[in-house]
Amino acid sequence: MTTLRQLGERETIRRLAALLPTRPDVRMHIGDDVAVVSAGEYDFLLTSDAVIEGTHFLADAVPEQIGHKAIGRALSDLAATGGEPLWALIDVVAPPELEAERLERIYQGLAKLSSTYSLAVVGGDLAQGPVLELHVFAVGRVPAGQAVLRSGAKAGDAIYVTGQLGGSIQGKHLTFEPRVKEGQWLRQNQWATAMIDLSDGLATDLNHILEMSCVGAELAMETIPISDAAKISPSQQTPLEHALYDGEDFELLFTVADERRLAFEEAWAQANFLPCTRIGHITQEPRGILLIDAEGRRTPLARDGFEHFTS
Repeated sequence: MTTLRQLGERETIRRLAALLPTRPDVRMHIGDDVAVVSAGEYDFLLTSDAVIEGTHFLADAVPEQIGHKAIGRALSDLAATGGEPLWALIDVVAPPELEAERLERIYQGLAKLSSTYSLAVVGGDLAQGPVLELHVFAVGRVPAGQAVLRSGAKAGDAIYVTGQLGGSIQGKHLTFEPRVKEGQWLRQNQWATAMIDLSDGLATDLNHILEMSCVGAELAMETIPISDAAKISPSQQTPLEHALYDGEDFELLFTVADERRLAFEEAWAQANFLPCTRIGHITQEPRGILLIDAEGRRTPLARDGFEHFTS
């Protein structure tokens, strides 16, 4: 028998997806940040995420931050397609010994972030289990045909990332701000040709865009925006390795057509968003990612980000 550890997360998803039915109104099935379903003048965006004690947070984590992370992960998926958040369902699995006040504080945290982005939490389920788990199913929408997917990158497109990368385990993974407004702006102004949120690490998530778009990429090593947390991490990894491979930064990684690059950068600056950095460009050949150092040497970039069952 083959185990999930042997298959890894991506191959497991591929095998399971092949077993599932679909419908003509499904524009995007399994394989992007969200599923996209056609419904008249709008396309609805469907996503689900889980946060599990021991995997996504520790038992002594601040309750409000657990709730923030649970709802923030779903909002980040909607942001990656430029979506408007609408509704969410939350399933809670909890041990009987969990203090009711702790669960209430978790809900205060998720309610606060939901309210910020007009996401209505309209129901869910409560069940008993050995450890605390929160499972969020969220729905958003975009005008029909306007969802920004992973599959639109073209050779020559510039590659951008918001914020700074790496070291999220120091705290950001519980307090990050989903880039909902930025994602909507990128879609509304038709800047982004492809987009993804960084949940598994820059190297892994950029490869998702490359595979869906059938292209490659070159990244300039000196331009990768490295967070202070990555620079002071006590681990054996270098700050650059943290920026490339750490998961749960939840920044937006996106591509912009080269002929619109300068206009985009000017418009972004005028929009008063957080900093955004151009880190490379898309290449024609689908050969993965090449990292270019200051001397112009090109090195293939390993795909070593987070993957369930193998990490």
